[in-house]
Amino acid sequence: MLILVCDAPRHPSSLAAGRLSLSRLPPRLRTRPRRPRAGPLELLTAAPGVLTSGVDWRRNLAALWFAQFTAIFGFSFAFPFLPVYLRDLGVHDVGQLAVWTGVAGGASGAALAIMSPLWGVLADRYGRRAMLLRAMVGAGLTVGLMGFARGPLDLVLLRLIQGATSGTVPAATALVASGTPRHRVGWALGVLSSAVAVGSALGPLVGGLASAVFGIRAIFWGGGVLLAIATLPVLILVREAPVRRTEEERGPVIPLLRRIAPGAVGTLAALLVCQALIQLTYNGYQPLVVLRLLEHLSSGIEAVTGLAFAAAGLCSALASVLYASFARRIGYRVLSVIAALLLAGGQLLVAWSPGAVLIVAGAALVGAFYGTVGPVISTMIGLETPAAVQARVFGVVASANAVGFALGPLGGGLLAARYGTFVGISACAVASCVLAAVLATRAREPAR
Repeated sequence: MLILVCDAPRHPSSLAAGRLSLSRLPPRLRTRPRRPRAGPLELLTAAPGVLTSGVDWRRNLAALWFAQFTAIFGFSFAFPFLPVYLRDLGVHDVGQLAVWTGVAGGASGAALAIMSPLWGVLADRYGRRAMLLRAMVGAGLTVGLMGFARGPLDLVLLRLIQGATSGTVPAATALVASGTPRHRVGWALGVLSSAVAVGSALGPLVGGLASAVFGIRAIFWGGGVLLAIATLPVLILVREAPVRRTEEERGPVIPLLRRIAPGAVGTLAALLVCQALIQLTYNGYQPLVVLRLLEHLSSGIEAVTGLAFAAAGLCSALASVLYASFARRIGYRVLSVIAALLLAGGQLLVAWSPGAVLIVAGAALVGAFYGTVGPVISTMIGLETPAAVQARVFGVVASANAVGFALGPLGGGLLAARYGTFVGISACAVASCVLAAVLATRAREPAR
């Protein structure tokens, strides 16, 4: 066969004749080379939704969606009713109720701000999946124990422990961002955010009804059980793609970012401020909605509170799924600025509303714009961060979230106690305007 090839004429027509003359050769010399069969690894690589490591990112996303929905449903089953629970624990003065609401709401964020960088480092070392399981187990235990609180101080202490041991949202976000193809990161994080929004919508609605039937303490026990159930899809279905890091990538984050992602340090710093601001404005505003409803309603407060938070959560869920199409048209940065300004407008509507109906409507609008800004900022951070350091960066992001989560309820509660709920909610609207200004002047449009 080799002699035939070497002696073959060079002219194209002659080559064609040579190819035709192969039919005259004996059968054993006419064997054509066969294409090698694809092995299991090649088949996995070619399959849609499967990364080269053999991890199906779509299956992970579906399992994490259900886990996050169940976890946030468990949280929201109880936490919107903290002011009502504090009143049941003996805090009846309106000013004291606002203060204790702010302290209890901010305690979790303060502890989370301190512990999140440590959890991020451990996630890079031992895996993001392990940290997500740790967060869900810790949250389930502490939320269930809150149902046994004897007074407001017990509740605050348990909130501190819960903040130190939980953090399901940043852990799941890092897991999705690091295990999803880059061109689908925005969509995947939007889907994950919709789980948070739907859980936040249905949790207060069902929790309000359960509180009216079984009592306020029972909803904390139920929330703990739901958080325990949320661990099951993570244990059974979620698989983590190994992130191979060089010795250089194991070093400090900031020098590494400066080498492999020029300009990312300044942008990520601005986005961290934005993360703190969005949590400050939204979590500072949420407890004040309940206090606004208490000013207008003498009965049925649990059901109306559940309705307001359900409306906000459903609108947030829709926005977190639909935002990606708008971001592709006008850009992430422009969309986030517009949504932050509209968020401020919705908060002012709640502050000015003369009745419960407009408060519920304003809460729905605020939920929609919060459901846009939050996923946009998370996506921008994910696209700006190299995979090898994403867990550590999202650990710092969680700390920024926690700072806002701590200062928002505390600051809003203190302002409401001294000047009234109108001033407290208006201050949250000002924070939303500051958020829009930072996004407009300091953030940049990420490469997609």
